[in-house]
Amino acid sequence: MPNAIFILREYPRSDYAARVLRQRARAFLAALDLDGVELSITLLDDEAIAALNKQWRKKDTPTDVLSFPAGDMPPIPGEPRPLGDVVISLDTARRRAVEEGMSLASELSRYLAHGLLHLLGHDHHTPEEARAMSRAEEALLEGLGQGMLLGSPETEV
Repeated sequence: MPNAIFILREYPRSDYAARVLRQRARAFLAALDLDGVELSITLLDDEAIAALNKQWRKKDTPTDVLSFPAGDMPPIPGEPRPLGDVVISLDTARRRAVEEGMSLASELSRYLAHGLLHLLGHDHHTPEEARAMSRAEEALLEGLGQGMLLGSPETEV
């Protein structure tokens, strides 16, 4: 069964970011050998992600990426298994890409890799967890290579 990738764009002028994230999500899911899963990605501004960060993490500040795992939902025959939601601040991604001299695509890829790993159970509360998650994140990003081209735009959900 193919993977289902849904992108909710709550941010104006986010076509490019949505295309990058859809392609990167396909590549990451394939690299992780995940088939028949559903992934939701939401693009927000700093104000909206700050509200979510305050509600769910009790931190009254914007952040780059939040993850909301779907949990242990029972499988529905013939339907993809939900992984959860990755929420990304496009404001933060754009700002940090400029500050760090990176492309927006690279910054978005980093956020998606990080968020996806959280959905799969990785965390960084201890130094050991942080090192393991960092290695997993780098492995996903290195798997993209420099020659990954953007695909054609698709209908967004």
